[in-house]
Amino acid sequence: MSVSHELLDVVDENDNVIAVKTRGEIHASGLMHRAVHILLFNSRGEVFLQKRSLSKDEQPGKWDSSAAGHVDSGEDYLACARREIDEELGIVATQPFELLFKLPASTLTGNEHCMVYRYQFDGPLQLHPEEIDDGQWIAPGEMDRRVAERDPELTEAVSLIWSRYREEHPIF
Repeated sequence: MSVSHELLDVVDENDNVIAVKTRGEIHASGLMHRAVHILLFNSRGEVFLQKRSLSKDEQPGKWDSSAAGHVDSGEDYLACARREIDEELGIVATQPFELLFKLPASTLTGNEHCMVYRYQFDGPLQLHPEEIDDGQWIAPGEMDRRVAERDPELTEAVSLIWSRYREEHPIF
């Protein structure tokens, strides 16, 4: 099944499922749906950013959260986080994810209710070549600077997520 034909749950402003449609239909109509974002940290406190593939249909070539993806129809947020971190970064999660917060659907999130998780990992990463063109570990202070300067190479979602993260975790 092509990406545009993936089945996703359409949700309302309270994140209640109201329909099931294809990803293509949801994006074309601007309907609310669900996604996860994962901030991957190493033991040095650096966060991993992925550079979205130039073949992506939305925000190609921009730097984004460590791993992210749509929640499939019938899937829960945590199962999606486990699937995405494996698919995009080659990490088979053996430790718990830390739930950071939930962002309501908005234009900044692409009409996605976003559950944001934190995961700690120091092993090697295997970047999925169809999803990710590059990746980098950066210090929190560098990420603070890029977000404060409204770096146009960052996705709106990762800037929003990082700002909220730093509100809740001002000192790492």
